[in-house]
Amino acid sequence: MDGQTHKPHRKSKDKKKHTGDRNPKAFAFSNPGKLQRAAARSHDIKEKRLHVPLVDRLPEEAPPRLVTIVGPPGVGKTTLLKSLIRRYAKETISDPQGPVTVVTSKKQRLTFIECPNELEAMVDIAKVADIVLLMIDGNYGFEMETMEFLNILAATGMPGNVFGVLTHLDLFRKPQALKEAKKRLKHRLWSELYQGAHLFFLSGVINGRYPDREVHNLSRFLSVMKNPRPLVWRNSHPYTIIDSFRDITHPTQIEEDENCDRSIVLSGYLRGTNFSSHNQRIHIPGLGDFTASSIEALPDPCPTPAREQAIAKATGKTGRRRLDEKEKKLHAPMSDRSGLKIEGDAIWITREKGFNFDKDTEDVEHGEGEELIIGLQGERRLLGQTEDGLQLFRGGEKITSIPEEEDTGRKKQRNARFAERDGDEDEDDDEVPEDEGLVSGEEEFDFDEEPEFNEKKLGKMFKESDKDGGQEDIAFADSDSDLGSISGDDDEDDYDEEESALRWKDNLAGKAQMLHGSRSYRTADLARLMYDEALTADEVLRRWKGEVEAEEEEGDIEDSEDEDFFKKAKQDEGATSEDRSIPQYDYDQLAIKWSVDDNVEQLRQRFTTTTSGGGDGDEDGFDGFGDDDEDEDDDDDEGDGEFEDLETGEQHKSAAEPVAEPAESLEAERERNARRKAELKLRFEEEDREGFQNDKAVARREGGEEEEFGEDDWYDAQKAIIQKQLDINNAEFEALDERQRVAVEGFKAGSYAKIVIEKVPAEFVTNFNARMPVIVGGVHATEDRFGYVQIRIKRHRWHKKILKTNDPLIFSLGWRRFQSLPIYSISDSRTRNRMLKYTPEHMHCFGTFHGPLIAPNTGFVCFQSFSSANPGFRIAATGTVLAVDESTEIVKKLKLTGAPYKIFKNTAFIKDMFNSSLEIAKFEGAAIKTVSGIRGQIKRALSKPDGHFRATFEDKILISDLVFLRAWYPIKPHRFYNPVTNLLGEWKPMRLTGEVRRDEGLATPQERNSRYRPVERAERHFNALKVPRALAAELPYKSQIVRTKPQRRPTYTQKRAVVLGGEERRARDLLHKLTTIRGDAAARRRAKKDEKRAEFKRKMELQGEKKDARERREKQEYWRREGRKRKGDGDGDDVGGGAGGRGKRRK
Repeated sequence: MDGQTHKPHRKSKDKKKHTGDRNPKAFAFSNPGKLQRAAARSHDIKEKRLHVPLVDRLPEEAPPRLVTIVGPPGVGKTTLLKSLIRRYAKETISDPQGPVTVVTSKKQRLTFIECPNELEAMVDIAKVADIVLLMIDGNYGFEMETMEFLNILAATGMPGNVFGVLTHLDLFRKPQALKEAKKRLKHRLWSELYQGAHLFFLSGVINGRYPDREVHNLSRFLSVMKNPRPLVWRNSHPYTIIDSFRDITHPTQIEEDENCDRSIVLSGYLRGTNFSSHNQRIHIPGLGDFTASSIEALPDPCPTPAREQAIAKATGKTGRRRLDEKEKKLHAPMSDRSGLKIEGDAIWITREKGFNFDKDTEDVEHGEGEELIIGLQGERRLLGQTEDGLQLFRGGEKITSIPEEEDTGRKKQRNARFAERDGDEDEDDDEVPEDEGLVSGEEEFDFDEEPEFNEKKLGKMFKESDKDGGQEDIAFADSDSDLGSISGDDDEDDYDEEESALRWKDNLAGKAQMLHGSRSYRTADLARLMYDEALTADEVLRRWKGEVEAEEEEGDIEDSEDEDFFKKAKQDEGATSEDRSIPQYDYDQLAIKWSVDDNVEQLRQRFTTTTSGGGDGDEDGFDGFGDDDEDEDDDDDEGDGEFEDLETGEQHKSAAEPVAEPAESLEAERERNARRKAELKLRFEEEDREGFQNDKAVARREGGEEEEFGEDDWYDAQKAIIQKQLDINNAEFEALDERQRVAVEGFKAGSYAKIVIEKVPAEFVTNFNARMPVIVGGVHATEDRFGYVQIRIKRHRWHKKILKTNDPLIFSLGWRRFQSLPIYSISDSRTRNRMLKYTPEHMHCFGTFHGPLIAPNTGFVCFQSFSSANPGFRIAATGTVLAVDESTEIVKKLKLTGAPYKIFKNTAFIKDMFNSSLEIAKFEGAAIKTVSGIRGQIKRALSKPDGHFRATFEDKILISDLVFLRAWYPIKPHRFYNPVTNLLGEWKPMRLTGEVRRDEGLATPQERNSRYRPVERAERHFNALKVPRALAAELPYKSQIVRTKPQRRPTYTQKRAVVLGGEERRARDLLHKLTTIRGDAAARRRAKKDEKRAEFKRKMELQGEKKDARERREKQEYWRREGRKRKGDGDGDDVGGGAGGRGKRRK
């Protein structure tokens, strides 16, 4: 086999290369129309995928998604909630109330909340829900509450994930009926939501829960969903849904007055945008507007495994590799969890088998509540004390006993200590009060703290130095502010004034280099030191100047964590001269110093307004704080050791610049600045490679020029701009520490925080219901203002009654729910807004009401009543906000009627329309009209009687005509705003007038002019038309009047009486029936022919249109050819004619 040889393959034939031109038919489309439709469809699908780019405000640690379970009562909402909690947390909650947060995966959490069957709760839940589980009774079908919630979602903002869940499917006995019910309900849900909406099926209940397989399918679908597109309102407002409530009002205030205003703490995950850390305005639907007293971030009670792993990695601890069953956390503070339920300030502990609080019993399982009580029964111990000893800090040594001789603490109150300025330093150290720092029974004394003034606290340049001469020299300054100490000038008598003035100037360059060498110019470091409460202002200044070593101020962070807990802030008895408002100076020396002109001139160059120096420097006249011959890279020489002594004129240069360069000319300075600007511009363009912020792009956008983009370039460009701005913001905020970032940026979404609110009505605490959702929504500054809101509104097609102007209506707009009195109007020929008494049928109209100013394009929903006693559809209207304004322009039609009392051809005198000539003067030139339609105009008021005027008309009017004037009267909505406060108890809205009369038993007043009376019209008699005989004789034959002579005797047909017999009657009846059948058949035949004739007519019209188009096309083609032909013939004729002419002239 090894020696077997295979036959070689034959060579492939060489393909002939195409040498001719490209054949266009070979590359043509087989069906161009089909290709066009496919391309259009793919482009439409691609365009539907694109939306206006929105800023993604979700942080890295996003808040839990809010899953709401909505449905009518008795449909199985609580059972589904228990099943989902059991599926995720492996824990059973007997009575779930309020939000329940569970960890579902490594980076995801879900918060479940059951929506109660109240319209207020449904409205609030619709504004914050991320995922909606719509419970539907499969055996009954869609109920009114389900349709109401769907319409509320459509008006306020439909979330991206709405799923239907069918329950009670085990009540169907026949499989065919079950299949038909599923199909019918599925298509009905699709018609309300969208085609292809998901619908889950839950067959029955087993052991109080739904089957595990069906719940598992639903939970898997919830876990793998992506983040939907955020709604505009939620993406621009901060909000949170409360999962914990606590009353922190002082008990003495409640004892004095039970109805006093309370202070409460609301806790929950922050969502939306950032909450402001200072005076955040909030609105709680059902409670009112408040200002958050304080907001504090708390540790996450239900962190994700990814978050815990990141924390463990940062702290050096080992994290988990998988999510164990025991680590699946559950956060449900309002629910009955393991027999423990927290309700306000009360803690309820329940157990079915009774309680056992004996801690010594063995083999007995204690619940969480029992373990809490057993722990409270233990003996009273100090903080950190255990059986093994006292341990204050984690990882520290446990102290079991304290030796008596080591107990050297203070036994009495410390006395005040005063610093003596005029005394000697040694005397200050030795003179101590008798009882200061002494322990009774001891001869030697100890100091608990160091003296008020110590030389070690001074800066480096003021300490004793022996570098130069080896002897101890003391640094002096001209004033107290130079020393930075309150102890005064030591050994002032040993030196005279001249020697001290020269002594402090020794080695100034070295001292300045030492002083500014370690100086920090970072704003964040200075801010961190300034806001450190453990440091005084003097210590902050010295640390920032670099007088204190970095090792002293940094230290070990981990070791100082526990020490800072017991650290007391240091406060000096007095302030240094740097903290004084007026420092102490030697004014005689200052007068001598500034009397020299050179010093004044040198000082003037330090200000930006100076122009001395021959025009050198920048364009604004500012040449920095250094010399004019500085290097171009070193613009700011503060801290580099370069300065000039203004008294002696001595120049001190830094080590980097030992030799001074000659001054630059004006041209060289300008050239240097131009190079510097070009370098900065090049560096900026290098950082901004996308080109969205460069000069050309900005000028193009500001100039309004349209940029040319490709198919997807514009969309990607907008997203890139948004992302670039986000990166810039994050980079700026990362430079700050956590406290500064909270002060500037606020509390980010995703963090768990508590919000303290003061002056809350006591009814909120007494009527608190954990099943009602409590939402805290952030309010912008403009939304606190009130004015007139202009809306576009439409009555819901399922609402039975039409809406009337000035009838109270409940609005759900933004976070607020309030009652107002809207006025409906419509645009009348785009010239005015005319008031409508009622809303029109099946169309939108305008509305105006007084309320909080909300941004345009915000959706809202209206109700006439929240009561569940109303059997009909409770959503009255929906719409959007058009504009907000402090004023409004709505006019009401006003008809003024009058009657003519004297008529002169086209002129008439009108009365009973006005009361005075002043009113007539206001309406001079106004258009009037009679009932018969004759138009006219008001001319001038008559002198007598008052209120009468002269008017002209198109034609002569009758004395019985009524004349009316259409005028417009401006009206304004009532300033009525009634917030819905259902969380304080039963809220009563403003009632309609009919409801008040019905409740009070009042009869409707009947006005005399408003009653309906029978119309009595006098019968009018018209005379017969008489034509003269002469005129009748001249009429044409067709128009002649024919009159028949009346017969004197009755005719035969009038006199005879026809009496039909039986056989004749049956024959005539049969004939009548046959005639009727024949006529009906003929009518149907005639109708059929009419239909065919109409179809034929349409066909002929279509053929005629095609024929006309073909003839038009042929005519155009014919004349196009004729034009070309004539044009060619004309050119030839011109040439021949010219030659012939020339030939004739030759002859």
